[in-house]
Amino acid sequence: MSFVKKLLTGLQFRGLESVLLSLIATKKSNMKKIFTLVTAMTCFAMSQAQELTTAPSTAAKPAATSGSIAQAENLLVLKETEFDFGKIPQGKPVTHVFEITNKSNVDLKISNVHASCGCTTPEWEKDKVVAPGGSTKITVGYNAAAEGPFTKFITISYNDNQSKQIIIKGEVWKTPGSSAPENKGLNDLKNN
Repeated sequence: MSFVKKLLTGLQFRGLESVLLSLIATKKSNMKKIFTLVTAMTCFAMSQAQELTTAPSTAAKPAATSGSIAQAENLLVLKETEFDFGKIPQGKPVTHVFEITNKSNVDLKISNVHASCGCTTPEWEKDKVVAPGGSTKITVGYNAAAEGPFTKFITISYNDNQSKQIIIKGEVWKTPGSSAPENKGLNDLKNN
């Protein structure tokens, strides 16, 4: 118990370095006590750091009105957010058109459409500004080179800081490496 009192007293009046040095210098100290001390202090410091970073901010935040949230949701409205190609043959590229409508009262500008991999290619009118009530399209192509099921994510960035995600999926089946073999028995049937 005196060890703990000595430790707490040392922490109150001296820095961490001096406490550790005094413990190491005494003949009664051992490695278990030092290790326990360092571990406890590290845990305490980490918990304090967690509290500092998760403390609520005192800065005033603008209140989001229900009108502004609805406005943001209506800025880019997708007819569908996911498309399933079903089963497609390997080596045959496929495309799908996603329709977008601006149901807000501000202009819509799509700044980027980014696919999750190089096998997926989105195309859109890069300089088009969609007026309120207007619409545009994004054509997403998929190169069905790899066999098996796939799910690809496409991120639409618009009006500088907003984004939505669309998904394409399906399954690529392996096509035969060659055409069907010749049926030699067909000639026997013709001759009879």
